[in-house]
Amino acid sequence: MAFNIASSPHAHSRRSTSSLMRTVILCSLLGVATQWYFFGWGVLIQVVLAGSCAVAAEALIVKLRNRPLTPYLRDNSALLTGVLLGISIPPLAPWWITVIGVVFAIIIAKHLYGGLGQNLFNPAMVAYVVLLISFPLQMTTWLPPVSLSAEPVSFMDSLSAIMTGFTQDGFSVHQLRVSVDGVTMATPLDTLKTSLTTGHTTTEILSGPVFGTIAGVGWEWVNIAFLVGGVIMLKMRVIQWHIPAGMLGMLFLMSTLGFLISPDNSASPLFHLFSGATMLGAFFIATDPVSASTTVKGRLIFGALIGLLVFLIRTFGGFPDGVAFSVLLANMCVPLIDYYTRPRTYGHQ
Repeated sequence: MAFNIASSPHAHSRRSTSSLMRTVILCSLLGVATQWYFFGWGVLIQVVLAGSCAVAAEALIVKLRNRPLTPYLRDNSALLTGVLLGISIPPLAPWWITVIGVVFAIIIAKHLYGGLGQNLFNPAMVAYVVLLISFPLQMTTWLPPVSLSAEPVSFMDSLSAIMTGFTQDGFSVHQLRVSVDGVTMATPLDTLKTSLTTGHTTTEILSGPVFGTIAGVGWEWVNIAFLVGGVIMLKMRVIQWHIPAGMLGMLFLMSTLGFLISPDNSASPLFHLFSGATMLGAFFIATDPVSASTTVKGRLIFGALIGLLVFLIRTFGGFPDGVAFSVLLANMCVPLIDYYTRPRTYGHQ
């Protein structure tokens, strides 16, 4: 009788890694569709481009490693990494930004450590942070929601802007960021963070056109869509509740304390929960079975650590969101968390 040793990810359900990864991708499509609805065709183009490049990079590095190609491509892990990175990249970022990020995620952050199950960090978030630090201008050039955009951007215009930097009518990406009232738009988190440093109160800032009912226009619905996708994964037992609960619970607690202490200089808990990449990070990124904690208590601590770091970075750090940095910093702590939260062996005194 053969005894096979396999690396993570491990699942208690009788589902293959390929099936689990495919389910995560399918559950993310509601969020992708919502993001496309509010931010245009560039979202879909980036996701398709990133996913295609990820599969190609996976095939290339597997071939160079002299490993069988079919098992690696069938597990859908490379495709999932590409989709998550494509969601995170601004819709009209240059094509080479996406290609560099995907290549770094697959070849460096994944296969340099030995492939799926051996990587210490979430590959998509490693690539995102590398791109954000290396190309901050391109990685922070988000378009205003379609309803606030002064210039409608068609599919061909989006494709042209991604490939050449200009639409078919000659508009640059910078010009496309101008809203209907002639103001160059930034993301809600960036707008809030920048405006607070100039002496404005939270109430004054949230009255701006980029903000909606509970968070930013479009962003609140994108987060709701990823929340629905995450709940579906919980129902299907694709992920467990501990990490999302720990992350969202800690973020809610810290933002509530901050809001109670200084309401004029702090956003509400709901704003934090439904802004930026909060729900995407909680359900689709932090729950990565390879780089996350593996014990029950450890998952709660791991998620809570991410939530705490997201709040601290958003409030005191130099970046408006901080989900990617928080996940990577928490990934570093996983061996220590697992060591101190491992369950007692049955029968051990």
